[in-house]
Formats: sequence, C-alpha cells, structure tokens
Amino acid sequence: MNRDKPKYMQIIDAAVIAIAENGYHKTQISKIAKQAGVADGTIYLYFKNKEDILISLFKEKMSVFIESLQEIIEMETSATEKLSKMIDNHFKVLANNRHLATVTQLELRQSNKELRLKINAILKEYLKLLDNILIEGMMNGEFNPTMDVRVARQMVFGTIDETITSWVMNDFRYDLLDNAPKVKHLLLNGIKNK
Repeated sequence: MNRDKPKYMQIIDAAVIAIAENGYHKTQISKIAKQAGVADGTIYLYFKNKEDILISLFKEKMSVFIESLQEIIEMETSATEKLSKMIDNHFKVLANNRHLATVTQLELRQSNKELRLKINAILKEYLKLLDNILIEGMMNGEFNPTMDVRVARQMVFGTIDETITSWVMNDFRYDLLDNAPKVKHLLLNGIKNK
C-alpha cells in the first residue's frame, strides 16, 4: 500500500498547500512535487493523477476528524457534551490549518461531479458518527425524541460547514474559534428536548 511509503504523507501535505495557494485547477503535479521536495516522477509512484491526489488528501485529512470523533463518542459523557466536543474539534482542526480549510471549504467544491461523489462517500463515515450522537441524545431524552435525524444532521453539519466557509471566504479576517460557542449555543438549544 502506497500509504505506508515514507513520502506519501509528505506529498499529501504538500498538495494541501499547493492547492490552497494556487487552486485545484491551476495546480500542476510539478507544483505539488516542488512543494513536497520530490521529483515530478516520484508523485506517480504514489498517485495515478491529480484527482487521485485530491481524493487521497481528503481521505487522509478526513480521517483526523473521524478518529477524533470516534474518541469523543467513546467518552463516558452526555450526547450534548459529545456534540459540543465534536463542534469544537471541527473548528479547531481547520482554524489551525488555513490551507486545509481552503481546500476543504472551497477547492473540493469546484471539482467535477464524479470527484464530488467520491469525496461525499468519504464524508459519509463522519456524518454517520454524528448521527450516532444525535440518536444517543434522542434515546436518552437529551434531544427531541421526535426530530428527524437526517434533518438534524444537515442542520448541525451544514451550520459548521457554512460558518467555516464564510471564515475562509472572508480571508480569515476574524478568529474562527470565537464562533464555536455561538454555533454550539444555537445548535444545542435547537435540538434539546423541551
């Protein structure tokens, strides 16, 4: 598996920077190779093409969110606290990596439909974990037991996603982490069992 080879993550991390700075469509393999400090041909030892790099990049970086969320779910705490920690973590990961925020919030959305479908398949695992938190909260009486989980998931993830996209579109002019408590307050009060 190419993922185990030493330069794989070096190329992935370089691709994040190159794509964030130049845009996906303007980023040639040579720019990624230069950023990674490898020869152009080395890229092809790990990836088929630029699309393969983008999908691999999203898969690798999304795994950070998924692993953190799995750890949060395993905590002996309330569903409300788990959801709160999930929101904090999502904001923190992207606030600490503006290049990754640019790629996930802007560049991935400009790709063709086939590429977006592959990216959505990767995102589904994260969203299933979010569903688990919502269902747990519904079952234990923390969240409204009659809410539609799919709509609640779209509300939670959509709010997080749009808040971060707005921050990126505004050239990071304000502290993204200042928004996390506001988002949490609105979301958690919107789904609580009254």
